[in-house]
Amino acid sequence: MLDGVFSFVLLDTRDNSFIAARDAIGVTPLYIGWGIDGSVWISSEVKGLNDDCEHFEIFPPGHLYSSKQGGFKRWYNPPWFSEVIPSVPYDPLALRKAFEKAVIKRLMTDVPFGVLLSGGLDSSLVAAVTVRHLAGTKAAKRWGTKLHSFCVGLEGSPDLKAAKEVANYLGTMHHEFTFTVQDGIDAIEDVIYHTETYDVTTIRASTPMFLMSRKIKSLGVKMVISGEGSDEIFGGYLYFHKAPNKEELHRETCQKIKALHQYDCLRANKATSAWGLEARVPFLDKEFINEAMSIDPEWKMIRPDLGRIEKWMLRKAFDDEEQPFLPKHILYRQKEQFSDGVGYSWIDGLKAHAESNVTDKMMSNAKFIYPHNTPTTKEAYCYRMIFERFFPQNSAILTVPGGPSVACSTAKAVEWDAQWSGNLDPSGRAALGVHLSAYEQEHLPATIMAGTSKKPRMIEVAAPGVAIES
Repeated sequence: MLDGVFSFVLLDTRDNSFIAARDAIGVTPLYIGWGIDGSVWISSEVKGLNDDCEHFEIFPPGHLYSSKQGGFKRWYNPPWFSEVIPSVPYDPLALRKAFEKAVIKRLMTDVPFGVLLSGGLDSSLVAAVTVRHLAGTKAAKRWGTKLHSFCVGLEGSPDLKAAKEVANYLGTMHHEFTFTVQDGIDAIEDVIYHTETYDVTTIRASTPMFLMSRKIKSLGVKMVISGEGSDEIFGGYLYFHKAPNKEELHRETCQKIKALHQYDCLRANKATSAWGLEARVPFLDKEFINEAMSIDPEWKMIRPDLGRIEKWMLRKAFDDEEQPFLPKHILYRQKEQFSDGVGYSWIDGLKAHAESNVTDKMMSNAKFIYPHNTPTTKEAYCYRMIFERFFPQNSAILTVPGGPSVACSTAKAVEWDAQWSGNLDPSGRAALGVHLSAYEQEHLPATIMAGTSKKPRMIEVAAPGVAIES
């Protein structure tokens, strides 16, 4: 078991009692439900509970559940969980070694694998460290030393360009997949069915990942290593530019890590596992999190006066002049959220699609139809309609988080900048005055096909074959 990554249930057949446990951070999804007859149900999907349980909820990460005791007990209680401000000095080499160890640990595999490479800092570091350490592993002996990398985006998107450059630099066998806005819109219902959420930013990012995962699986690849978790640990989202002090920044990172199981972990797991593809996330290794979260958060503060951009602490740790991991301009590329990096017109297209399907009258009645987590945009309303068609139970609705957000912030962080309250959108471009391509006006595609199908549609995608070295 990879350092508490997996959840499990142990059954005692002598008396049918059991103990269930969920992994530390919530990398793998888990839910618990109770039947009318008093039975207890455990499932990795809401779909496994909604027909048989009177009530179900998220199984909290880092907890045990005992059928004999009838309650939860936390087994994962690291020092950072209390949100006390740490004071350990920043040691770049220690941080680098901790991450390399986390990646190496995830190279233990007996199946064909690759890395997801968007060309951003996090996925590029995952790929760079994997390339550097792959040769001496058992996986390399079985599948070859040539690492496969995968990227998805709209034609001409920022990620496709950056990923290709990184792949060329690292010498990976790179696979570039493109999709159109209409391809994504056609897949939305399938995405919501598999991810079991109506959260806007999760659906925006899950859709291209869902489309890419099918193509990756069709190549015979069964496991990918991905870069989720870094932004939460290091304060990488662009709204962290407005963090007023290190204390609030640290508390925000703690809250973001604690909520990962409802956002990026949910996306990374469900969008890939929908096609039988496993995603591994080295940034969420317990030992690495402990290392990174024990450092004085002053080093995570974004200080333009000192030349420190977001995640400067992580970037500096891998800024090796003698044996460079990455080109400088990639190592110091501005944060780009996945749903933005696949192409800016993707989000604009989703908004245009929602505009054509949700009327102003529907929005005016939203608070009566959806009293919990009331949709505040037409895009959110559109996703909510689809979600409740698949999962009408109140328990299912309550598993999805809500509240105001800008550029993926918590509700508390919205208070960091007064102008954000009028621009609540999870896109990184909503970080006005920070993102290099921040919103100024909407540039929407001239024609976006309207309407949603009544039943989930599976999108046929073709991908060239790939020979896995043996």
